[in-house]
Amino acid sequence: ATMDRVELVEVQRLCNLHADNPPVEVAKRIEESQLKAIKFPSGSLMGDWKAGEKIAQNGRGAMWSDKPGVQEGGSCYNCHQISPKEEAFGTIGPSLAGFGKVRGNRPEIQQYTYGKIYNAKAYNACSQMPRFGHSGSLNEQQIKDLVALLLDPASPVNQ
Repeated sequence: ATMDRVELVEVQRLCNLHADNPPVEVAKRIEESQLKAIKFPSGSLMGDWKAGEKIAQNGRGAMWSDKPGVQEGGSCYNCHQISPKEEAFGTIGPSLAGFGKVRGNRPEIQQYTYGKIYNAKAYNACSQMPRFGHSGSLNEQQIKDLVALLLDPASPVNQ
């Protein structure tokens, strides 16, 4: 870990300044700027849900001890219930069980899901969710695989 992890970027500074509840106009400005920074790939945003499950279940990823540039996993279960069959999971984030079953997998849902994983602050200015794509913790294919895990009807998330 290096000192750049404790130097606040503008988004975090504003969230801290407003105790994670900035005025509507500040939140909107943050979200708009963060949405513009998302690099959406062309074509389908859904990869392989089986690869996505491995990424989600991997206990590594976005950790202070990770080597810079190493993309290992999302450790999603640390904060979310991923599948209805999960027995142990974090509760900081919402349950993702049935995510695609409820929302479907239309292109706009794929884009929202990809964007949320890439940079959650584009949709909730002071989200506690790591900005996996923005930080380089996950690459484009890994994010696509997680999108498939969440949206593919065959995925255990949607059973």
